[in-house]
Amino acid sequence: MTKRNYTRGKAGNLTCERRNTRWRTNFIEALACTSNITAAADAAGINKSLAYAARRKEPEFAAHWIKALCEGYDLLEMELLGYLRNPDPDRKMDVANALRVLAGHREAVARQRALIDDRDEQEVLDSIDAMIDEMRQRSAANAKLIADGSKSGADEK
Repeated sequence: MTKRNYTRGKAGNLTCERRNTRWRTNFIEALACTSNITAAADAAGINKSLAYAARRKEPEFAAHWIKALCEGYDLLEMELLGYLRNPDPDRKMDVANALRVLAGHREAVARQRALIDDRDEQEVLDSIDAMIDEMRQRSAANAKLIADGSKSGADEK
């Protein structure tokens, strides 16, 4: 939806500025899917500086922003777990990089989850650490299985 904003210029003449009033919704939805500010701004049809300014000035928008990033974090966790449980060789995933991203955002997510769940922040951090450790163990086990499968395939030839 486009909204028209009429203002008086320096010379006193009336000017019309058109604004996209749905960009916030589009931005937050894209941010939840991508966890990427630039991609979310592109999807909303805005410059990312507008989004950062809105986050600074609008507490409600800032809260939606954090919640969207938490959703994106959850999606990455589920994607990574799915990959580690079923490491399809045709599907590419940089597991080490995904683990770094998860570890890098864990404190911010822990704070938000603690607020949402009304839990102690340290309890949330501990649960995230345990999940990341489990992912690393699965990744190592899957890498070993793939390596063993490659060796046995080479031995049969």
